[in-house]
Amino acid sequence: MQFVRFRRLGVALSVAAVALLLITGVADAHVVKTFGTYSVALGWVHEPTYVGEQNAVQVVIKDASGKAVTDLNDGDLKVAISVGGQTSDPLPLLNKFDPDTGLGVPGDYEAAVIPTAPGDYTFHLTGSIHSSAVDETAVSSDATFNSVVGATGIQFPNQLPALTDIVTRLDRIDTRLASPAPATATSDTNALLAGAGIGTLGLLVGLAALALAIRGRRAVG
Repeated sequence: MQFVRFRRLGVALSVAAVALLLITGVADAHVVKTFGTYSVALGWVHEPTYVGEQNAVQVVIKDASGKAVTDLNDGDLKVAISVGGQTSDPLPLLNKFDPDTGLGVPGDYEAAVIPTAPGDYTFHLTGSIHSSAVDETAVSSDATFNSVVGATGIQFPNQLPALTDIVTRLDRIDTRLASPAPATATSDTNALLAGAGIGTLGLLVGLAALALAIRGRRAVG
């Protein structure tokens, strides 16, 4: 019986230690601000932060005694994200801690986002924590949270083209297609289409011949 108690105590201490490490890691990679009697750590869920990878803006909230605040409603806090002169709509921060199962980090609120461009990102956090108003703007930096970078450095074995490069190439193709083609270009295009049609017809004839040959062999057998 005593062994069981010690075992339960060990499990509880291990869980507490893991939770402490998680919260400590969060605070190290975030900017920490105070609103009334509450402290707020603001930053990315995953760092380094890569273009095209699933991520989220994360807010971890504690009260004056250091206890996690877990009872905010979804959307009590919102965050608008800015980069390169563009700003998103305010995104609601959702409570990611489940008190029934104990899963997640207590006081953790997140707004999912996939950053699609590299650069320095700005988070504008607004709303309230109970009766304390929140209005804070933070920019990615060495002292706050990571800027977004391309993912080519971690891709293996082949490096994929950057998302921005793909968009640029598609824009160029759209521009060419939308531009009126000169007569010579039209003739070349028609010739290309005719050649493709002849090639397709030849492929169909070849397949038909192959099918007849197979049937002939089966009949002989």
